[in-house]
Amino acid sequence: MKKIFLYSRQLSLFSLIVLLQSCSKSDEVVSTASPLAPVTPVANPDNFVPATTANIVMYEINPSAFRSTKNLQGIINRLDNIKALGINTIWIMPIYPVGTVNSFGSVYCVKDYTAVRSSLGNLDNLKTLVTTAHQKGMAVILDWVANHTSWDNPWIYAHPEYYTHNTSGQIISPAGTNWNDVADLDFSNTAMRTAMIDAMKFWVINANIDGFRCDAADYVPYDFWSQANVALNAIPNKQLILLAEGSRADHFAAGFQMNFAWDYLSTEKNIFGTAQTSASSFFITNSTEYAAIPSGKKKLRFTTNHDESNISTPISIYGGKNGALAASVVAIYLQGVPMLFSGQEVGVSNTAIYNGTNTIDWSANTDMLSAYTSLLNFYNSSSTARTGSLSTYDDANIVAFTKNTSSQHIAVFVNTRNSTKTYTVPVSLQGDWTNALTGDAITIGATLPLTAFQYLILSK
Repeated sequence: MKKIFLYSRQLSLFSLIVLLQSCSKSDEVVSTASPLAPVTPVANPDNFVPATTANIVMYEINPSAFRSTKNLQGIINRLDNIKALGINTIWIMPIYPVGTVNSFGSVYCVKDYTAVRSSLGNLDNLKTLVTTAHQKGMAVILDWVANHTSWDNPWIYAHPEYYTHNTSGQIISPAGTNWNDVADLDFSNTAMRTAMIDAMKFWVINANIDGFRCDAADYVPYDFWSQANVALNAIPNKQLILLAEGSRADHFAAGFQMNFAWDYLSTEKNIFGTAQTSASSFFITNSTEYAAIPSGKKKLRFTTNHDESNISTPISIYGGKNGALAASVVAIYLQGVPMLFSGQEVGVSNTAIYNGTNTIDWSANTDMLSAYTSLLNFYNSSSTARTGSLSTYDDANIVAFTKNTSSQHIAVFVNTRNSTKTYTVPVSLQGDWTNALTGDAITIGATLPLTAFQYLILSK
């Protein structure tokens, strides 16, 4: 579940007052359509088909941090770079107008479900972004915030019955949270559910987007997600990507192809971080996460996202640049759908960049960019890397696993420690291989020394 927003929900009262006083008029609502208006455009005019679930490589973008322009055009201008990295699916954080009442500026405080935040551009800019991405073979999904709205969303005034009330009849924030900047929606109200689904369909039909990453999905009832996803999938001529930011097993029955690997993320940080737990913990968590997942469904795996990087960046969490790369190798290759948060490929180490206060320096750490590009390009080139049968080999320090098909065998070794470790190689993995990233021949013997955070991806 979502632990913090683009800006921390833990801001002091002083910071809250400052933010409210300095709220930009650029976020005033510029409505693009009424959610109740009839939709006339034809869905998917360019007949784009997104990658299937098993083949998705996702990239999360915070437009405020991505470019100095902090708008959709800034994303359009870097689509070739995103494509070259090996990405086929772009997730854009919420693009909607941000509320000002009780707000501290979180983009998850949505004022209008069918408008583009004016500081980002307009509907035409979004359509251009989607069309251009499609031409380059990349899907675009939007962040959808179903659980709550801002306190100045028009629904508050026109339809207070859409919201959860306390015993005194007052609209409340989501129970059990400190999310005081937002008002909780009542999913027992059928009219609200219909309006929500209409708003989601608006973006699919009018902007030709390819699906949604659904925020705080664990807080929203199963039967709504099922209703919404059935309605979305009924849109003619569209194949949608539906990702739940949550860990409930019923997300898959509700129609999502993926949900978040929160347990995996915790394991990853414990292995590479100060806890230094056994590297074989990856395999325990992997098995547990997939035990309840239907065939063909996937966990989204990552080393960071916008929530995590507001607290600490991969550079600090995983022990520097090499540790961040080593953790990414496991996240990419083990068994999930890999996701990168924009900027991690150039080693962003400052949380003020990730939260949008500053802007990503795309010229930094070109060695990391090259490494991530090599990792993803081989992953994309090999169906075995993506969908081969998994075999794992336990070790306290080295992550070792293989992916196998009838046509290819891949072995992955990752040293999770910031010092040289030697792996005792099973007989079945010894012999002649090719380094999948360099093309060099390599012979693996009975022992394999790996320097600090070194990784090897082998193929034969």
